[in-house]
Amino acid sequence: MVKRLLHTRYRVTDLDKTVAFYRDVLGLQEIRRHTSPRGSQLVFFKAPGSEEEIEICSFPASGPVTLGPDVTHLAFEVDNIEAFAEHSAKLGYPLSDGPTKTSTGSVIAFIDAPEGYEIELIQRG
Repeated sequence: MVKRLLHTRYRVTDLDKTVAFYRDVLGLQEIRRHTSPRGSQLVFFKAPGSEEEIEICSFPASGPVTLGPDVTHLAFEVDNIEAFAEHSAKLGYPLSDGPTKTSTGSVIAFIDAPEGYEIELIQRG
């Protein structure tokens, strides 16, 4: 049996652009980076208040990253979705959907990360 979730990996083509997005737009903390034994460039991030990590991987030898629509996303809690939307738009990443109020009173929105991965933002009600 597994004990806990450690990290989720997203493979990307443009490592520098993606790292800048997770750091500057989302405000995640870079925990570490290294090259794997097979040659992948790996950068690990962590959100404040979370134990799980996000691994960003660049491995050109496996070919281009092809991502179909609506395959996967990461969801992050934010204090103020409007303030986040203003911040991200100034950095060239406007919301792709929302904000939308849910039946529970939360507000959700989405933003597209480099490479086409979707990020969900949740402001708790």
